[in-house]
Amino acid sequence: MLEKIENLKNDALAKIKIASSEEELKNIELEYFGRKAGKIGEILKAIPTLEPKERGAVGKNANIAKKDVEAGIAARYFEIEEEKYASLATSEKIDVTEPAINKIEKGKRHPLSKFMLECEEVFGKLGFEVAEGYEIEDDFHNFEALNFTPDHPAREMQDTFFIENEELKGYVLRTQTSDMQIRFMEENKPPYRIIAPGKVYRKDSDATHSPMFHQIECLMIDKNVSLANLRFILLSALRELIDPNVDLRFRLSYFPFVEPGLEVDALLKVDGKETWLEIGGAGMVHENVLKNVNIDPKKWNGFAFGFGIERMVMIKYGVKDLRSFFENDLRFLKQF
Repeated sequence: MLEKIENLKNDALAKIKIASSEEELKNIELEYFGRKAGKIGEILKAIPTLEPKERGAVGKNANIAKKDVEAGIAARYFEIEEEKYASLATSEKIDVTEPAINKIEKGKRHPLSKFMLECEEVFGKLGFEVAEGYEIEDDFHNFEALNFTPDHPAREMQDTFFIENEELKGYVLRTQTSDMQIRFMEENKPPYRIIAPGKVYRKDSDATHSPMFHQIECLMIDKNVSLANLRFILLSALRELIDPNVDLRFRLSYFPFVEPGLEVDALLKVDGKETWLEIGGAGMVHENVLKNVNIDPKKWNGFAFGFGIERMVMIKYGVKDLRSFFENDLRFLKQF
């Protein structure tokens, strides 16, 4: 196993050394650290299954290899950026004596920002206010208060960005905007209805995933709240935001902070055909979450649901590659 780790590291570093673009580096990162089939990530996941006497050496060497490869990728990113800027003097030379262009184009909102504002407006009409929070979050608000056990897979290094600064040890780049729900419930007394839109971060990058993306979480706490209330609110919002003819179905699933946990599918037209598409997760707020913020679950209950903003905009406009939202290509952005 130790020889395999060393070979993987050397193979990765060799590929990094000859990578000539950011896209190649992204593919290398996905190959070795991707959520589904990352070569080094798989070794880290397998450590609990090894013999006890092997775990220490394998874990130590795998983490060293991981850090070396990540450092190599970061260094090569910097080199590629330096090379790019060095070529600007010749590739983007500007003749300042040329006549000015008379047409001045006006900027417009980015499609993701536009959709989040639409969400705030639609949910606002349903009685929800906007909650704001922090993108750098502590373990309690990001995990523990949301009923994540210490050994939950979402805490693993391959999913979460941990802050390495000693002064912020134990802090992470938040992995979901549910942390804002916890902070709001700590500071306010029920009943309430809130939405929490914002940026979140996870180690994943491909055509449908990004290391940084946007989520919107919805929380309603009151007396005698039911799944019927959840369905009504979500259906009302999606019919105004996405499609007036959308329908919903729920499938049982598992999320630590809700019970029961549900996957939400929407019936939408894709390429002219009606198709069920997964759009997010939902459920009734787990009583442990309420207890963690000193709310009596015998008096109060509620629901929560969340979905990715990029996912919804991709569905609404038929966008195939999530990375298009972050490349700042005006030919793409002008379509909106």
